[in-house]
Amino acid sequence: MKKKRTLGSIKNAKNREPLVMITAYDALFARLFEESADILLVGDSLNMSFAGRQDTVSATLEQMIYHTNAVCHGAKQSFVICDMPFGTYETKEKAFENAARVYRESRADAVKIEGGAEKAEIIAYLTSSGIAVCGHIGLLPQAVRGEGGYKVKGKTQEEVAGLLKDAKAVEEAGAFCMVVEGVKAEVASEIAASVSIPVIGIGAGNGVDGQVLVFSDMLGLFEEFTPKFVKQYMSGAEMIKEAVARYAAEVRERTFPAREHTY
Repeated sequence: MKKKRTLGSIKNAKNREPLVMITAYDALFARLFEESADILLVGDSLNMSFAGRQDTVSATLEQMIYHTNAVCHGAKQSFVICDMPFGTYETKEKAFENAARVYRESRADAVKIEGGAEKAEIIAYLTSSGIAVCGHIGLLPQAVRGEGGYKVKGKTQEEVAGLLKDAKAVEEAGAFCMVVEGVKAEVASEIAASVSIPVIGIGAGNGVDGQVLVFSDMLGLFEEFTPKFVKQYMSGAEMIKEAVARYAAEVRERTFPAREHTY
């Protein structure tokens, strides 16, 4: 049986082995991903993949807890992180109240919070109160409406300085790892070298300590668009459509169910 990752083993992976993180939203896929992934992230990206919304902003805490429970039940030996949704961590008190709900109502091992230096006080409050926190800097999906779209970070010296400041603040606040999203590759490498905790990249090049992808993107299930940083490892949507079309044809032709499928 696979040995479950711990906070210690994740932190110790820094500069030793690349960490594999993938999103999961239900027990079925979580069980399929468990053997290969070090960390399962119950991302608020489910709001787009599962709920058909335009962005992640309207995901609720109840949604996140429901899906985190499903993932934890499906992959009992996986280290599971729950995304804290938009509007649930504006203050340290509110953040603790909502993160404590995640801990009480699921078996999540940690929560993830978007934001850098401006969220350091909140991260520090959570970590000092027994909540394990994964940081998230760079492109912040929950800020997409406020920023007017998805914009790659690290293009100017001012942005680079801000990102390095954010990374250091997240580390010093007690986060055990952080996601760096949508950042120029050379800048992401610089960020990873500047902190002692693992940096997990998404759209941030190969010079970091691990990678995360949204599973519906990497399996070719999400057809609306494919970000540049995504590699599709299978054409999932086409394969499913073909399988369902064969099933439909056999039903209409009365060739399914055959004798071997009949009691």
